[in-house]
Amino acid sequence: MKDAFGIPQSLLVLGGTSEIALATARRLVVRRARTVWLAGRPSPALESAATQLRSLGAEVHTVAFDALDPESHETVLGKVFAEDDIDMVLLAFGILGDQAHDEREPVAAVRVAQTNYTGAVSAGLVSARALQTQGHGSLVVLSSVAGERARRADFIYGSSKAGLDVFAQGLGDALHGTGVHVMVVRPGFVRSRMTAGLEEAPLATTPEAVATAIELGLRRRSETVWVPGALRVVMAAVRHLPRAVFRLLPL
Repeated sequence: MKDAFGIPQSLLVLGGTSEIALATARRLVVRRARTVWLAGRPSPALESAATQLRSLGAEVHTVAFDALDPESHETVLGKVFAEDDIDMVLLAFGILGDQAHDEREPVAAVRVAQTNYTGAVSAGLVSARALQTQGHGSLVVLSSVAGERARRADFIYGSSKAGLDVFAQGLGDALHGTGVHVMVVRPGFVRSRMTAGLEEAPLATTPEAVATAIELGLRRRSETVWVPGALRVVMAAVRHLPRAVFRLLPL
């Protein structure tokens, strides 16, 4: 169970090699979390992540999980929840894709959509039902400001995150009053492996800063977290720009 400050003792990470997820797991283990399940495709990176968290004193398990295989999600995640109660599920998997390439290769674009949205809908619903059955827990969903408004530079990725964001908000409303808390996290540009080589956007942040914001959001039982917080105001203005003006911006 969570402590009095909302910090989980047990954590399931969907996307076990995500830099944001691992920064969050490290932070929560230092605070209180003692059991961590890292779910992802079996790889040296997943095992390395587990070793890193074990060095901080956590009991860590790895789980073979594939976002692109939704038929397996109920079985795979069901086994985790059958082991013990899970205080928090962090839905952190996703791919950026290559906009220019994916526009020419629709199959690649579909893979972005299937990973970021379809896979997340499946895993999110399975996790939410399990949390509801146990009567408590948080589902934290990594969205993105890219989903706030379509940009020429990344509208395929952005559309997948827009769908995920709306799904998570609706799921949070559906679960209101059940003891399950859904929190949507909207980072801006995050300096990570996924964005290496890309031109850095204004108000860029780090995995560690996102992890800090997630912890604060858990303590406050926030429903939406922006990272950095200034993006809330910026995106409110961007959403209402006339389309003709928005097209002229260097975005």
